[in-house]
Amino acid sequence: MKERPVPSSAQPPFKAEVVGSLLRPAAIFEARDARAQGRASAEELWAVETKAVEDAVALQRSVGLKVCTDGEFRRRHWFMDFIERIDGVGFEGSLPTRFHNEGGDIEFAPPRVVVNGKLRRSQPLSVHHFEGLKPIAERAGLVPKQPIPSPTLLHFRGGRAGIDSTAYPDLKEFFADLAKVYREEIAALYAAGCRYVQIDETNLPFLCDPKMREGAKARGEDPEALPRTYVALLNDCLRDVPDDMTVGIHMCRGNHESAWAAEGAYDPVAELAFGGIDVDALFLEYDSPRAGSFAPLKYLGKGKTAVLGLVTTKKGALETKDELKRRIDEAARATPLSQLALSPQCGFASTIRGNALTPDEQKRKLELVVEVARDVWG
Repeated sequence: MKERPVPSSAQPPFKAEVVGSLLRPAAIFEARDARAQGRASAEELWAVETKAVEDAVALQRSVGLKVCTDGEFRRRHWFMDFIERIDGVGFEGSLPTRFHNEGGDIEFAPPRVVVNGKLRRSQPLSVHHFEGLKPIAERAGLVPKQPIPSPTLLHFRGGRAGIDSTAYPDLKEFFADLAKVYREEIAALYAAGCRYVQIDETNLPFLCDPKMREGAKARGEDPEALPRTYVALLNDCLRDVPDDMTVGIHMCRGNHESAWAAEGAYDPVAELAFGGIDVDALFLEYDSPRAGSFAPLKYLGKGKTAVLGLVTTKKGALETKDELKRRIDEAARATPLSQLALSPQCGFASTIRGNALTPDEQKRKLELVVEVARDVWG
């Protein structure tokens, strides 16, 4: 475990945080369509995205945040644009997934991830995106944060069957190569000036859902053993992180057009994950009863911050300050208030079309996070 400095209000994680994606402006959709139809160059698309990132950073500054992301405006999907750049990774067919919203179930079929060769990092995976954000963030006086998808994606969604047995007859070698790819990317981010990384992890929270656990069994996996395997993988990825780089992990239950994929409290994985993953902050979704109680916060490791995702990004209705303060007080009965912070529950647009709320509603939710954090922590 790395040594963690005493938390400072000038360093991340902050008491008011943002998770990652923001609603994409129409200009990005128009530029992407033009690029797909051959009417715009890659450079022209990049320029449109850069202007949108400038506006996104300005938004985050205007609401009072000290941290910013690029809104994930250069991605079409929260994980695909990253992992498809890893040598040995491909997409085959689709993986039908049942998402849920307040109106019922919806079908969403993200591509099935497969490992069809040796895993290597021969090109930047997200460094080019960070390099586009860094100067914009610095001009605004904000700390740039780079979200990256969790390495567990390359195993959980396909299991052993999704990993070529010729390339990897022994899964220990697969996990070792995967961790090496992530260590190299994190080192490259650090060299580019990144001091704040967030890993977006869905699969540990998925293993809190009985239906997802049954799905893992159907793929030949042991849902009791997987959390330990994934915590070990994450720590292997993070073992060389410098002391002056902050790492957070967002524990997400799925986020697609205001729908979610998994339900269930964090209890089945909390002791291993909250105490055992070598990160500075855990971004935890607590925006609805399906998240369970705050009791698992008792496992939060010393020096770590639990960033409570109490403000939902799934709908535009605004929470009240009193409601959020009451829930923070409730969480503080499980772990010290000094180890808590506040954020939206997830990104606003993990997949390209985004959630069902307006840009103005998005802004008001970010403002609310900042205002409540100021009231609670000063």
